[in-house]
Amino acid sequence: MIWSDCLAKGVPGDVATLDCFPLIFQRFVVGALTLAGIAAVIFIILSGIKFLLSGGDAKQVEGARKTLTYAIIGLVVILLASFIVNIIAYVSGVPCLNFAGFENCKQ
Repeated sequence: MIWSDCLAKGVPGDVATLDCFPLIFQRFVVGALTLAGIAAVIFIILSGIKFLLSGGDAKQVEGARKTLTYAIIGLVVILLASFIVNIIAYVSGVPCLNFAGFENCKQ
């Protein structure tokens, strides 16, 4: 589905209808997952820089290790969330749930 398909027909201007909700939700979810993934990768890079600049100080090394651990856990949670939704869509046979596949929701 593209944006122009869900706009009201015969109305002056581009007026969104409720048919646009799946498209808006899809773009929000994809954007949020992308942003979360980028943030996790940035934190992984920053923890590596912290490790390099720690100079052997135990406190700084421990802080960098915690940052790296939490960033990796966050990245795994992001990937698992997407994977779980796709598994549920496959098992239930509802193509509408597939990641970035909300255009299949129309009956």
